[in-house]
Amino acid sequence: MNTHILPIIGHHCSPLSQKFGLPRQPNLVAIKSQIHFVAPYGVPDAFVGIERYSHLWVLWQFHHNKKQTNFHPQVRPPRFGGNDKIGVFATRSMYRPSAMGLSVVKFDGMEMVHGQVVLHIIGADMVDGTPILDIKPYLPYADSVNGAIGFDKPTGRMVIFDDKVNDEFDILIKSDLLTADDKTLIGELIAQDPRPAYRQSEIGVVCAMRYGAVDVDFVMNERGVMVVSGVRVIDWYFG
Repeated sequence: MNTHILPIIGHHCSPLSQKFGLPRQPNLVAIKSQIHFVAPYGVPDAFVGIERYSHLWVLWQFHHNKKQTNFHPQVRPPRFGGNDKIGVFATRSMYRPSAMGLSVVKFDGMEMVHGQVVLHIIGADMVDGTPILDIKPYLPYADSVNGAIGFDKPTGRMVIFDDKVNDEFDILIKSDLLTADDKTLIGELIAQDPRPAYRQSEIGVVCAMRYGAVDVDFVMNERGVMVVSGVRVIDWYFG
């Protein structure tokens, strides 16, 4: 088997440090994040002209996957309820021979940090620490195909915050551990129903999603509404 080692040019920096809660596709939730480049790839000359583009292609690596010893030609995508099998090359499953992801994100500016470029992006579906393999401009005339056929964007669930948790969020916002925008994004992430497909009919079972310095509890009620019921600072955050 022919192999080729791709250089890692940088890493993704995001408030989402775990796979649970991560949007299943890019641009479902407008999460702000950054790509920090490493030498020699983070030199400003490599990014001259990038401001001409509103969106970028990001090639990246599924680094949280368990290594597969054998090729598995079929997977069970969550989109089909996690039961029906489909060919791996007919899906965007993370379990694929290259372990490579491809996402379109919105370009939100760049800056220099410690002598290396940092790109600001919006809408990524990558976890914190994701290795970045390449960046390319998104070209609407070539990359947007009229009449293309695929599955429709999934419908999100309704999300509500109970009174107690609203008070808890207010305290965290006043303490600068979260912002009002963070609270909105947390609601949008939970609206995507991050639970595994086989658990998405469960009522009254509390789940926890990690976002930045906090773990957020939520539960689906009998009306199919996601209720955010708790938020707490992660133990290690204060050392």
